[in-house]
Amino acid sequence: MADELEVREAVDTDLPQLLELLQSSLGWVPDAQYADFYHWKHHDNPFGRSPAWVATDGDRIVGLRVWLRWRFTDGERTWDAVRAVDTATHPDHQGRGIFRRLTTSSLEVLREQGVAHVFNTPNEQSRPGYLKMGWQQVGRLPVGVRFRSPAAALGAVRARVPADKWSLPATVGERAAEVLADDVRLGRLLAATRLRGIATELSPAFLRWRYGFGPLHYRGLQEDDGLVLFRLRRRGPATECVVGHLLATDDAVAGRLLRRMARETRADQVLQIAARPHLRGGFLPLSGGGPILTWRALASTPMPPLGAWDLTMGDVELF
Repeated sequence: MADELEVREAVDTDLPQLLELLQSSLGWVPDAQYADFYHWKHHDNPFGRSPAWVATDGDRIVGLRVWLRWRFTDGERTWDAVRAVDTATHPDHQGRGIFRRLTTSSLEVLREQGVAHVFNTPNEQSRPGYLKMGWQQVGRLPVGVRFRSPAAALGAVRARVPADKWSLPATVGERAAEVLADDVRLGRLLAATRLRGIATELSPAFLRWRYGFGPLHYRGLQEDDGLVLFRLRRRGPATECVVGHLLATDDAVAGRLLRRMARETRADQVLQIAARPHLRGGFLPLSGGGPILTWRALASTPMPPLGAWDLTMGDVELF
């Protein structure tokens, strides 16, 4: 019965059971790379350690709800947020309302801690559940795509399959950790890059964390007035290049970096979130658009409309 469950905040000693639950529920692999991945993602984040709640049935953890801390700015103010990630229910305990109990219990605590809102991009299966719990649909994020050739475009239309979780090793550019090592240069680029709306509060520390985890194989291409961070992955038979963050002093620099990246990676398709993709490297709007952004207020602030956001793939892609 659902009332036999105990819901509480996770503690460090829960980690072995959490990893086992993620293996049984989400297909994680029981190896050191996944353990390192969890630690990097949820413990090393410069915005703060991820709050996590568990549901227990006796001594056994049967449910997990983790919130990834995030921070947004519009250039004048900043506010704390969380991203809904890594929810797991053990297959033997589904249908007991664990997802809802973990979510509602933890949101009350996050509100008391001053978190302003939750954001995520749930898929078609999970989105209805979020909407029933008070989430609002902001809209479909505009994604630009650049195909290597007409044949690659045709192949992409025919291969509507999810992308792989892990990146492909690449040699184009430099390792992200190397191009992100110079705080002075990064600070200059960040100061010169103009915000176009509500965006992640960027800093050298955040960029090094977000793109520095070795097994994700993020790369960087740079020139004096710009830097593009990206990774390669498989989507069916195609090689896909995903633009994480692009820092550039103007659209001409951005376009030049994106064209160079597309040419040197020889990816079948390149994806970026961009409201005006035609101004940045010859991208076209992706048919059907990108992921749907959802939002839930924890403070008394109205939901910003879709056009007020300036997000990137590095903010919303699953990692």
